[in-house]
Amino acid sequence: MGNLLLRDPLGAEKVIAAEKGNQKIAVEIKSFIKPSPVQDMHEAVGKHEMYSLALDLREPDRELYLAIPKRAYDNFFQRPFIKEIVKRKGIKLLVYRIDKTEISEWIK
Repeated sequence: MGNLLLRDPLGAEKVIAAEKGNQKIAVEIKSFIKPSPVQDMHEAVGKHEMYSLALDLREPDRELYLAIPKRAYDNFFQRPFIKEIVKRKGIKLLVYRIDKTEISEWIK
C-alpha cells in the first residue's frame, strides 16, 4: 500500500505512492516546521507543480495530494489567501495528526 515513488532530495519529506482498490494516489508529505509558514507554502506549491507534472507524464491515472499537519491546516490553511492558492492550483489535501499518526481529513 505504500511503495516509495520519489524521494525528496532535501531530506525527510517525500512523496509516496499508494493504491486502495482501483484508486491510485501519490502523497507529497510536508511538515510545515520552518519559522515561516509562507516559506513552507512557497516550497510546497513549487514542489507540488513539479510532482504533478512528473505524475502526468509517468502515471496520469494517479492523483496527487499534499499531506500537511493538522496544526498547519487549522492555523495557516484557513487564511483566505492560502485557501485561494489551494483552490486555484487545484491542490488536494490530506490533513494528518502527528500525535496519533493518522489522517484526519481528505480534501479534494
